[in-house]
Amino acid sequence: MESQVNLKGFWYADWSFPIFVAFLSAGIFAGTHMYYVHHIGAFNDVAIVAMLQAGIEGGGYGAAAAFGASFLFARVLEGSLVGILDIGGSLQTGLGIGVPALMLGAGFVTPISNFPLSLLTGAVLGLLVGYAVIGLKKFTVGKANSTFGSDVMMGAGNQSGRFLGPLIVLSACGASIPIGLGSIIGAAIFYVWKKPVAGGAILGAMILGAIFPITLE
Repeated sequence: MESQVNLKGFWYADWSFPIFVAFLSAGIFAGTHMYYVHHIGAFNDVAIVAMLQAGIEGGGYGAAAAFGASFLFARVLEGSLVGILDIGGSLQTGLGIGVPALMLGAGFVTPISNFPLSLLTGAVLGLLVGYAVIGLKKFTVGKANSTFGSDVMMGAGNQSGRFLGPLIVLSACGASIPIGLGSIIGAAIFYVWKKPVAGGAILGAMILGAIFPITLE
């Protein structure tokens, strides 16, 4: 009986799902703002960010917009069917690269160049994505009650993250010596703990980066 009550609580309710997506999207969109203004901070693989960089350098935003938008569309449909919204494809690539590329290509620069507005824009877009997943679920698997749907929350969609650790360490070493050392130490600690190396590298870089910050000109 208690388990049934818990399934109706905040952490499992459909109405709370868009809230989580909104918070995630706000941070990811703000990360894109950081990259657009300061050239650091994007929440994506190097190859995907390179598409956005090509547009920033004048090569056009078509590739980034098409790639990101297609991922967003596919992952929203997938999320409503399988109950797991892929953060990497839908939010990081779709809202983090595809939507900003569409905006920049259309001349809407302010939502990306202004930090508070980037947070607000990301949150609103996240709400729309969350409600889209919930709405589509009600017309598909939700009718048959054949799955928990969005109740299982969100997760990464593939195992490629395990190979990002060395890339993160190399990027951190290129940023500064203290940040590089922090990234190496964090990666080593997480490796000993048998945890994802990428997470340790990021946390280590963030900690020493806060102690020895890089001056942005």
